Amino acid sequence: MTMQAMTTNESIKLLSENYIGRLGYLSKARPEIIPITYYFDPEHKAILTYSGPGNKIDAMRKNPLVSFQVDEITDLEKWKSVLLFGSFEELEGIDAKYMLHQFSEGVKKLLENKEKTTPDFIREFSSKINSPDTPIIYRINIDEIIGRQRA
Repeated sequence: MTMQAMTTNESIKLLSENYIGRLGYLSKARPEIIPITYYFDPEHKAILTYSGPGNKIDAMRKNPLVSFQVDEITDLEKWKSVLLFGSFEELEGIDAKYMLHQFSEGVKKLLENKEKTTPDFIREFSSKINSPDTPIIYRINIDEIIGRQRA
């Protein structure tokens, strides 16, 4: 078994078929990596996600350069991994509401197809779209995608 590069289309397919990835960003001169729920937006070729206020958002506002990784691991000899580099863009107003709707519908569809379920937190997004406690919606605009696989 050898490791090989994935095409851009194969990498985008992996991104669009998953909803959990790891976000890398710099916080106080240290790299941090955390798992997040996301939706790949094919129209903008970007990652859509959300967060409450806090360290992660503060850090990305100061330094918008981020990385993001998604894996599908079957075993040591069979896996796919996509690493992308991009920039944080906070969305506001009507754009944020529209993207929150895109995110919730996209993740809901993936969960229904893959897991045959829809968790409560996805259902709750419909009520948050027009409420004062709307989360911070942001996009990762992709600059570079690197996909690798072992099959």
